[in-house]
Amino acid sequence: MPPMSRLGRLFAVVAWIEAFTWAGLLVGMFLKYVTGTTEAGVWLFGRLHGGAFVLFVVVTLVVGIRLRWGWFRTLVALASSVPPLTTLLAEWWLKRTGHLADPAEREAAREPDAELQPTR
Repeated sequence: MPPMSRLGRLFAVVAWIEAFTWAGLLVGMFLKYVTGTTEAGVWLFGRLHGGAFVLFVVVTLVVGIRLRWGWFRTLVALASSVPPLTTLLAEWWLKRTGHLADPAEREAAREPDAELQPTR
């Protein structure tokens, strides 16, 4: 698996931030609507998650174009921002398949070494 590019690392960090703010918003909604104790969690994490969501969409579009993901991978990554915590799954999938690496390094890692190929 090729190493992650700078853009790939940026995507990973933003995916974790988006998931963290989602979790905070879920806890805030529990405290507000289930226990009725406070609205502070929704107030704070609602704003943080809104910003993280927009940042995730922008970063995903930029990274998808620059790392040549194609429309399917880009749409899956964008869709992962809707259900809670699924940006972590998208980040894991893209890292595992090597799509957070530079395209040239991804291709080089896919090609077998010339020394290992039999000669005729």
